[in-house]
Amino acid sequence: MDELIKKAIQENEATRKPLSAVPWKPDQPYAQPFFTYDRSKQAWTSAEPKPVQQGGGGNGINRLRLYSWNIDFMLPFAKARMNAALDHLDDLTSKLPSSTAAVIFLQECIEEDLDTIGEKEWVREKFNVTDVDGSNWQAHYGTTTLVDRRLAITSCFRVHYEKTRMDRDALVVDISLLNNSTPKTLRLCNSHLESLALEPPLRPAQVRVLATHMRAPGVHGALAAGDFNAVQPFDRGLHADNGLRDAYLEVGGREDSEAGYTWGQQAATSMRERFGCSRMDKVYFTGGLKVCGFERFGADVQVSGERERERREIEELGFEKPWITDHLGVVAEFEVVD
Repeated sequence: MDELIKKAIQENEATRKPLSAVPWKPDQPYAQPFFTYDRSKQAWTSAEPKPVQQGGGGNGINRLRLYSWNIDFMLPFAKARMNAALDHLDDLTSKLPSSTAAVIFLQECIEEDLDTIGEKEWVREKFNVTDVDGSNWQAHYGTTTLVDRRLAITSCFRVHYEKTRMDRDALVVDISLLNNSTPKTLRLCNSHLESLALEPPLRPAQVRVLATHMRAPGVHGALAAGDFNAVQPFDRGLHADNGLRDAYLEVGGREDSEAGYTWGQQAATSMRERFGCSRMDKVYFTGGLKVCGFERFGADVQVSGERERERREIEELGFEKPWITDHLGVVAEFEVVD
């Protein structure tokens, strides 16, 4: 497993884009396109943001269900693992009532994952996507967001963190929903915060940047979710330090509880024995939103039983089972309120 981690780090270093070669500036919004599937062209095509005044609501949507999942980029067999993840997400989202819209945040994607996502018929039919390639990532892997096609997207941009050693960013999508017959802007922030217990720590600065954008003028309510790598004592208070709320805690969840852990259960055995389990993945929110539920998903999702060679090779890396990722996902449901 150590060799796998070393190889992944080396590959990321080799593909990192120097700041002199990218069009964005650290800690500043950089507009990027989002894409919708065009049946006539049989291709994903760039879509135009809609004015806030043309926001949704006509479809009777009054709730938003946000799924966030880190799909480990370091493991082999990316396509087989992402296929299993997407099959699970399809099963979960297909059961939602028509009044609830789905948004999916994914972290640690590689470009092959984006191809796999774009091939799925259910994704083409039901979602817009923020990325069809890695051109807006600083390095080898990054975040991507899937947004229910019924939601009006009014803006899409990234903020590449200045305080980062691992090329992390926040992927932001604004949507417009009707609340009491008035269009309201909801801001959806997908982020993979800095990993490890580095000194000095970088996650506090990253959450400050996130919170600034979540409370921007004109934003009625905002969500931020992802792999927040909460592995140090100060991580427990980052939401409160920045005037945000933690969805898991808001519904009665407790720290240091097995019910909240999202990393470790499916890690390589040696890693779990070394670091234990932790609540790395979180959902923060602020503004005119009410959290209606929070839970984990993705437990025991494995590479297909038909892929015996892939299953065996993943287990040989030190895993008890051929799990597709070392993280559980988190899902939170919200209602727009005044």
